[in-house]
Formats: sequence, structure tokens, C-alpha cells
Amino acid sequence: MIRKLQAVALDCADPVRLAEFYAELLGGRVVVDSDDADWVEVHGFEGTPLACQRVDGYRPPQWPGQERPQQLHLDFDVDDLDGEEKRALALGATVLERTDQLRPEANWRVYADPAGHPFCLCFH
Repeated sequence: MIRKLQAVALDCADPVRLAEFYAELLGGRVVVDSDDADWVEVHGFEGTPLACQRVDGYRPPQWPGQERPQQLHLDFDVDDLDGEEKRALALGATVLERTDQLRPEANWRVYADPAGHPFCLCFH
């Protein structure tokens, strides 16, 4: 039986840069393996650690297009959607869709991290 989810790994061109983005976003810290510069983890926040893995020829997913589908995205619970959006953008995220402004029943917004992976900030 599987004991726990060890990490969620995100492919990217620059694992240190992407790990720094998520460490700042989540209040965590970057953990670099001196034996493997292509694998960098983010620890020190509540939840499963994130890993960022260098991939040669990395091409970011397209959202909402399907030519290069997202395949995975991360959802983060927040108490202040506007405040956390401002912080995420300052860290290098880009807005893909302010879903809460398009559909009254929605409580999330969709962003891309600096490597192009979609993630959502969800108001709870």
C-alpha cells in the first residue's frame, strides 16, 4: 500500500527559478540536491512538497488550448483572492482567466507560473 504522496513534480527549463517562485508563493524554502541540479524541491509549507525538474526542450502547456494540454494543475486555497493575486503576479505569475469575474458561482482564478504551468487560487 502506498503510504503517502511524496512530491508533485513539474517539468520546466529552469528548476531553480520555478522552485523559487513556488517557495515565495507558498512560504516555503528551496532545497537543491548538490548531486542532481536538474531536480529542485520546495519544502516548508503545509502539504505535499513540490519538485521542479529540468527537461531539455521544455514547452509549456497551453491554456485553455489542447495542442499542449495542461495535464495537471495546482489549486491553492486562499483567504484573500485579490491580495494573493497581486502577490502571485509580483512573483512572476500571469493571469490566464479571472473565472470568478466571468461566472458568478466560481470562486477561483487561473494563472500560469513562470514556466507556463496553470495553477488556481481558490477563495475558501
